[in-house]
Amino acid sequence: MKWQDIIIWILFILSIVVVIWYFFGDSPTLEEAILVLLLTLVITNIIQIKEVAYRLRSLERSFYALAKDFKVHLNK
Repeated sequence: MKWQDIIIWILFILSIVVVIWYFFGDSPTLEEAILVLLLTLVITNIIQIKEVAYRLRSLERSFYALAKDFKVHLNK
């Protein structure tokens, strides 16, 4: 597992614990429970967006290499 996956799982478990704690323990306020859920979603999306951006850069480099090879092949 990558470190991003571990962080996502930890935040997911923390969110579930806070929601259960809110319903049964009545300790955190509703706003605190919602804040933990929103932070989990935001951090998860940021991690996934960075991963997608990295993959797109790799794909872009592959297309540049393919275009360069194609131009070299046309010039022969």
